[in-house]
Amino acid sequence: MDGDKQSFGLTSRIYRSRSTEDGLAHVDLNRNVDAIIENPLGHLTPEQLLRDVRDFARSKNLESHLDLLKKGAQIAKDPRFYEAVPGITEDEKKALRDEDNHRFRQPMALYITIITCSVGAAVQGWDQTGSNAANLNWPADFGLKDTDKNSNDTWILGLVNAAPYFASAFVGCWLSHPLNHRFGRRGTIFFSAIFCLLSVIGSAFTQSWRQLFACRLLLGIGMGTKASTIPVFAAENSPASIRGGLVMGWQLWVAFGIFLGLCANLAMYQVGRIAWRLQLGSAFLPAVPLIIGIYMCPESPRWYIKKHRYQDAFNSLRRLRNVPLQAARDLYYIHAQVRLEEIMLGDGDIQKLDGKQHFTSRGRYFARFIQLFTIARVRRATLAAFVVMIAQQMCGINIIAFYSTTVFKQAGGSERTALFASWGFGLINFVFAWPAVKSIDTFGRRSLLLFTFPHMAWTLLAAGACFYIPEHNRAHLPIIALFIYLFAAFYSPGEGPVPFTYSAEAFPLFHREVGMSLSVATNLFWAGVLTVSFPSMTAKFGPTGAFGFFAGLNVMAFIMIFLVVPETKQRTLEELDYIFAVPTHRHMQYQVTEVLPYMFKRYILRKRIELRPLYKFQGSY
Repeated sequence: MDGDKQSFGLTSRIYRSRSTEDGLAHVDLNRNVDAIIENPLGHLTPEQLLRDVRDFARSKNLESHLDLLKKGAQIAKDPRFYEAVPGITEDEKKALRDEDNHRFRQPMALYITIITCSVGAAVQGWDQTGSNAANLNWPADFGLKDTDKNSNDTWILGLVNAAPYFASAFVGCWLSHPLNHRFGRRGTIFFSAIFCLLSVIGSAFTQSWRQLFACRLLLGIGMGTKASTIPVFAAENSPASIRGGLVMGWQLWVAFGIFLGLCANLAMYQVGRIAWRLQLGSAFLPAVPLIIGIYMCPESPRWYIKKHRYQDAFNSLRRLRNVPLQAARDLYYIHAQVRLEEIMLGDGDIQKLDGKQHFTSRGRYFARFIQLFTIARVRRATLAAFVVMIAQQMCGINIIAFYSTTVFKQAGGSERTALFASWGFGLINFVFAWPAVKSIDTFGRRSLLLFTFPHMAWTLLAAGACFYIPEHNRAHLPIIALFIYLFAAFYSPGEGPVPFTYSAEAFPLFHREVGMSLSVATNLFWAGVLTVSFPSMTAKFGPTGAFGFFAGLNVMAFIMIFLVVPETKQRTLEELDYIFAVPTHRHMQYQVTEVLPYMFKRYILRKRIELRPLYKFQGSY
């Protein structure tokens, strides 16, 4: 193979180099390589392929499905010529055609899974906004009088609001890995839903800020576990061609949950002194259908494969695909990629290969965490996921989601006006997330981020500047609200859905839980930092200073994403190993020396030129 370029191939027992007669190859996850993305079965002769399928069926007790597996393997080897596969039926051809022509024509079990995941996301959003309006009243009930000044009361207000995010970052996210290992994706989601149900009910009956703080810590355990698991569950169950659109349902329905929470805040603000209790406790409503619905969903087939339960994985895939042939194809394709990882990485906890450490399927939890930073391919995924996750907090969306009612009241609105303005923010946040359902898999994850961050920067800067308009001017509050709404409209199709989608798909199978745990912990930890510090920040610098600060952070986030975040759209979870085979310095060099000059010549000088691609797919550009 020329230079450093390597790719995965399929082999049953040992490594072979690219120069062998079979043309087999591998990616050493510790090497710095450029990515040639090839079908891992493409090098096999028909005889080799069928022999491997027979061995696979025999070893996994799937011999009763051998004919299906043979057809599925041939389609996985070369998807372009599926109509020429012997024995394929018209119904199977139609299902395969629909993968390109009608991508969202999927079985009910897949949509039940996505709907249940969406309910879980709505729980997350509602949990976040119950405190938005409650912040106007519970501090006074618990003796906190100076929350509008830079005082201890301000810090207590921020600490109580931040409690779920710190509990998620330090406990909830890290529980997801052992819970997933023992109980699977469904059992972990059920566990998280119980915490989200009981803790919000308890918060409605608290008698001091310390009790409320404790209940919100328990809420954080459920939030962190759920946020680390649901996007992975959705990603592992979804076909590659629409994975982004389905997994981004996490953020879409978080936005819907935020909207519902703001609706509840508005509906209950006039019920008297117990209003804040009802506003906090109302978040139990979506947790009930989540508890019931999760056991109507098929378990993740990739989790079954990880546990070597191939018959269960095949049964799950049959529910998640339109015809059994698609299930057989996906089962064999996933197995081929996972087996390569296991073969390449050895059979111990940490295997030495050519003097380098590699992870294994039986690696210990702490060892896998360390390998997030020591194995090159995994480290690149960790860096990219970290950037998109922390960028979600840098953009400033959560200062609006958590404190919008307070911000609008500081802008001179009455309690009722502030609540209505917050309701409008929630509606905009939800409505403008819908375009990403399609664009995230066509326009792409990275492209959405690069398009939306500059617009979030200027809208926040404009919103902060509008606080200089005198309060007696009737345009004061409407103009501030307008720019906040524009900010939400740009956020919702970009930085809103991308981080959790991206993090759920970036890591290889054996690091997926711990990688997602780290990503979500990063996101929620910084959400906690912002939540605890924003009241004091606005007390000291005013809304203008705070908004200007976050506008600057948007510019920084844009630069970080441009340099280190690769595109992942329409690649299978296993094929992303090739994307992250490209070293970070090579990706950064390409962006600076190829992409920037191209953008200048194409959009400033208006020259019709082509951009040289960084990746080579299936042997052609």
